[in-house]
Amino acid sequence: MSKLIGPGKTVTLHFAIKFEDGQIVDSNFDGEPATFTVGDGNLLEGFEKALFGLEEGTQHVLKILPENGFGMPNPSNIQNIPRSQFEGMELEQGLVISFADAANGELPGVIAEFDDKMVSVDFNHPLAGKNILFEVDIISVG
Repeated sequence: MSKLIGPGKTVTLHFAIKFEDGQIVDSNFDGEPATFTVGDGNLLEGFEKALFGLEEGTQHVLKILPENGFGMPNPSNIQNIPRSQFEGMELEQGLVISFADAANGELPGVIAEFDDKMVSVDFNHPLAGKNILFEVDIISVG
């Protein structure tokens, strides 16, 4: 009997998350495989659903569209903050800075642009709006 991925199944796999140009964002192919149970929240739902029907022992490269992955960028997630809040910091476009959210958790923001008065910080997920290639090697399904 074949072992197919579906709701409630425990899956062990090696994976790589890549941009369409092949640039690797994250991968565990050089280390220990990851194990998760479908529906436990450890993997984005769109990534889980892309795995449905895959069989133990198979390898695939799956294309994940933004709406099934990290979402589309939201313009309201770009905040303008007075430059004075960054006193003594050397800013550059693309710099990732950690901010505290309302619950005192860590919230990364990317410097989008800045001038002498204001700094525009993008709090969208860095992979928002991007097509993602999800390369998987399904080791076991239980």
